[in-house]
Amino acid sequence: MRIVSLLPAATDIVAELGLAELLVGRTHECDWPEDVRSVPVVTGADLAQDSMSSREISEAVGGSAHSGSSLYTLDTKALAALAPDVVLTQDLCNVCAVSYERVSQAVRVLDAGTRVLSLEPRTLDDVLDCLRTVGDLLGVRDRAEEQRTALRRRLDHVASLTAGLPRPRVVAVEWLDPLWPAGHWVPEQITCAGGEALLAAPGEHTRPMTWDQVVTARPDVLLVLPCGFPPERTLQERDALTSLPGWDNLPAVRGGNVWVLDGPAYFNRPGPRVVRGAELLAHVLHGVRAGAEVTTGEARRF
Repeated sequence: MRIVSLLPAATDIVAELGLAELLVGRTHECDWPEDVRSVPVVTGADLAQDSMSSREISEAVGGSAHSGSSLYTLDTKALAALAPDVVLTQDLCNVCAVSYERVSQAVRVLDAGTRVLSLEPRTLDDVLDCLRTVGDLLGVRDRAEEQRTALRRRLDHVASLTAGLPRPRVVAVEWLDPLWPAGHWVPEQITCAGGEALLAAPGEHTRPMTWDQVVTARPDVLLVLPCGFPPERTLQERDALTSLPGWDNLPAVRGGNVWVLDGPAYFNRPGPRVVRGAELLAHVLHGVRAGAEVTTGEARRF
């Protein structure tokens, strides 16, 4: 079977199922596990994001971090040449990946019986269920069930470690300018790790928030995990937050509890590594170790 993944989270899932060797095409952002970097790339980026600010990126895609023009382009000729049996894509965010509509159009042109599977998880359970969905399609249902069970046990372990501890009030920021709260599965990651998620509900497809909303919420902990930005990139725009009025008076700032995390790896992508994200938050919120020791590449104080 020949698989093309047009979603980094789908690539993560294929790898989790032990089928990375079946990948014949990927996006330019698929970077885990390390072995997938040798797989041919069939997407590109329209924007020179490394040289643009969060505000410039947002305006370029229509002023929204979840709708408007996609940051991705699709090389349809390269896709056709790969002759995939299965294409994995999404229809959740029109910016963060090639749209389902665009992929469907490209596959219709192939006229080769290619199957397209769109993944649209909104909650932690949905994310875990995607392993079963992909596993069914790829013929490894038992393996998928085993991995899903193992990931659920890890989440349950995190919850047991933080049960009964004080629950700090937490705001998670998914985009810097405009400010955007992290929704979908992130509030559940926070709850699992022993926090109280503010300004976004589980499964919610969020909208921009004002800085006044953050100030009024008075979070004990502020998580900074912009979509698509590794920590080093996030820290380049540190002033986008620290220059805001009342920054120094936030309880999270006064308490030294502002954290920058690896959003793409553990929070933005609905793949199996969201479980590691919950483990990281147990460390951030309570100093509790769940799983491997936390590295500065995963989480560091802002």
